[in-house]
Amino acid sequence: MTTAILDARRRPLSNEVVDDTTRREFILGGVAAGLLIASGCGSNGEDEDAASPSTTAAPADFPVTIEHTFGTTNIPAEPKRVLSLGFNEHDAILALGVKPIAVRYWFGSESDVIFPWAEDEFASAQGPVSNPEILNMLSTELNFEKIAALEPDLISGLYSGMKEGDYAKLSQIAPTIARTDQHVDYGTPWQEVTRTIGRALGRAERADEMVADVEAQFAAARQQHPGFAGKTVAVAYNAGDGMYFFNASQDGRARIFTQLGFEVPEELDELAGEKFFGKISGEQLNLLDRDVLVWLLPEGEDRADIDENPLFQQLEVIQQKRTVFIGGELNDALNFATALSLPFLLDGVVPMLAAAADGDPTTVASPS
Repeated sequence: MTTAILDARRRPLSNEVVDDTTRREFILGGVAAGLLIASGCGSNGEDEDAASPSTTAAPADFPVTIEHTFGTTNIPAEPKRVLSLGFNEHDAILALGVKPIAVRYWFGSESDVIFPWAEDEFASAQGPVSNPEILNMLSTELNFEKIAALEPDLISGLYSGMKEGDYAKLSQIAPTIARTDQHVDYGTPWQEVTRTIGRALGRAERADEMVADVEAQFAAARQQHPGFAGKTVAVAYNAGDGMYFFNASQDGRARIFTQLGFEVPEELDELAGEKFFGKISGEQLNLLDRDVLVWLLPEGEDRADIDENPLFQQLEVIQQKRTVFIGGELNDALNFATALSLPFLLDGVVPMLAAAADGDPTTVASPS
């Protein structure tokens, strides 16, 4: 039995415990179970001429202590060789001006893990390598030998699904940071991820500035659209075989909408239990009949599952055109849910949410 890590561009992330057959259905693209071979992005080798991490950000005094669910991590000096083990947290590392030595692959191109919203930060970030090595470890089994060979002096794994046994091995390689026990796996809010990595890198002040800037954009959207406040939202997507996933309020994607003023119904949170997601059958689709339904369309999927499904057509949220379909790069940005991807996402999604929530069925919420 394993914890499935889902290719979110094709199907959004889930950590449901499944057998190997189901896991292969989750991880589309032929990812095999077990330890996978790491692949590179461009030039894999270290660039001796590359600049060391920038000191212009005035790193804080060290040592720095980070508390997390597995204990306390002491970081004795400013990290130079940062390994991003979390699936999305290289965004925060890059935004803080540091180029990691390795990045864990999640979805999209296997030779390029830098998405459009992070390209400028990647170009300006400094580190001991020109291009991070790509760790193709989609399964929960980590290649500790490979990680050790990269000689990191900090391992960041807040969004990694790290277990206590993993932490014990990783912390023997380098100081390792993980989520706190206040959040489930993959449930740490983007603000906390940003601030925790900022502290670990000695750049807490810059991290606070980043969080404040993005939160100000959310506040502006709420002020511009007061009608979002108090409306219920369901965030869902196809699970295959007539089943459907939804995101609970602990999920980073659902938090995007609650930060805009929407509410995740308690009924969905209760069904999800201690997980950040839940799974329902077609006979339970009425659970998604809320003020607004946000439907995610990973790569390779379209609206046909809803438009041609008579069960969906019975829902008022469908009949009254209060459904927002999110695909392409917007879906990528939604899945990442980082301080870099969120402004990119808000620009595209807020107008669609406004159309869905305005009470006028003639308003088109999503392109057909």
